[in-house]
Amino acid sequence: MEALTKFEGDLLMELVIILLALSLLMFVAYRGFSVILFAPICALFAVLLTNPDWVLPFFSNIFMEKMVGFIKAYFPVFLLGAIFGKVVEMSGIAESIAKTIIRMIGAKRAILAIVLLGAILTYSGVSLFVVVFAVYPFAANLFREANIPKRLIPGTIALGAFTFTMDALPGTPQIQNVIPTTFFKTDIYAAPIMGSVGGLFILVVGMWYLESRKKKAHQAGEGYAGFEATAASTAPQMELKNEPEMTLETDRQPVYRQVLAFVPLVLVAVMNKIFTLSIPKWYPEGFDFSAIGLEAFGKIETPAVLAIWSVQMALLIGILAAMLYDSRKIKTNFQAGLNVSIGGALLAVMNTGAEYGFGGVIAALPGFKSVSSGISETFTNPLVNGAVTTTTLAGVTGSASGGMGIALSAMSDKYTQAITSGGVPPEVMHRVISMASGGMDTLPHNGAVITLLAVTGLTHRQSYKDIFMITILKTVTVFLMIGLYSLTGLY
Repeated sequence: MEALTKFEGDLLMELVIILLALSLLMFVAYRGFSVILFAPICALFAVLLTNPDWVLPFFSNIFMEKMVGFIKAYFPVFLLGAIFGKVVEMSGIAESIAKTIIRMIGAKRAILAIVLLGAILTYSGVSLFVVVFAVYPFAANLFREANIPKRLIPGTIALGAFTFTMDALPGTPQIQNVIPTTFFKTDIYAAPIMGSVGGLFILVVGMWYLESRKKKAHQAGEGYAGFEATAASTAPQMELKNEPEMTLETDRQPVYRQVLAFVPLVLVAVMNKIFTLSIPKWYPEGFDFSAIGLEAFGKIETPAVLAIWSVQMALLIGILAAMLYDSRKIKTNFQAGLNVSIGGALLAVMNTGAEYGFGGVIAALPGFKSVSSGISETFTNPLVNGAVTTTTLAGVTGSASGGMGIALSAMSDKYTQAITSGGVPPEVMHRVISMASGGMDTLPHNGAVITLLAVTGLTHRQSYKDIFMITILKTVTVFLMIGLYSLTGLY
């Protein structure tokens, strides 16, 4: 008790310890080290500076409990999402959809075509990381044909995959839209008006930004590989790296094959909605294991698992449908592809779980109470408070789901009490937290940003500005949507 009192008496040291731990995690992530190892190291370093006697107990009962709890809840979503994405890629569905979009809107509208392709894949449940690999070959070919600077490809892919379809549009099965359901007892269709209006705003403004960047580049004489030798600028052409070998010049598929390519993606969305409506009827009182003589396993409350169960079963159906699209093509590399997707899912869930455990430790430190109370005193509106807290922590950790996990593990009860007392529907808080998580998370050390640049063969200096501008747009949109709700009450 004496140690606790002494700790509370030094507010400055409390804040320094937290900021030091967060900065250390951000630094090692930027340098490319795995957060699976360094998240617990950074967390326990903060505990060590606070009170050395707390290190082992905090590791066992806070870090590991939070990490394992996250993996227990969300690993099936990561796993099935990764497998679905890989099957969509191996079966040729992604390629078929890309060619259909290009024929519909024209190769000259390359930016819009790539945004729509990324949006369709992301909204259908394909992992963001998988979308990057699947979309880039088509983007490179289209941008080269239209002579659009290659450096604009990352921003274009980011708009289609990292923004409105990741967490704004209602119904998206991405993990950033699933996590809030377990805290606020909502489903992934929460606040449909707010999410749809916000998503449309992001799409329109994002397209305007990218098209203006393209126009400015063309006026300056910049093409796919940079500036031509005859241009007024002395800037040299850039060295092209990771150029795809594939080409879109292939035989046109029959119309029925083009239509069938969309079926697995549509099925995921439709079946997810059906299961969301059906599961409460199957388990109206939840499931009590004591009724079958297994008291030790407790009772499952249906609202707490509704969204997760729905997404899992919808993805399973999507996987089966995608395999039926071209089973012969999938058989060729099915084992290797399956192993790759499982490995990717394990890495992704372990990374996020480690960050979640890190957040749990930081949230348990006395200094975090000072930080959270400071934010609460500065932003008394619970929606603004939730948005600021989530996007700030997502930015510091470099992870949308990680930052969201820190915010919700620390203050979900407080948010629930605040919105209840203020008459704010939990669906609104769900959408605000979800959208806020995907804004400032894309700082330079973000894993998705690093992957996107590596796949496209570009550097932070060449393309990060566009990625940042596209994703910061969503952070701005969150506060616009809060204002819209406050003025109209629509959500």
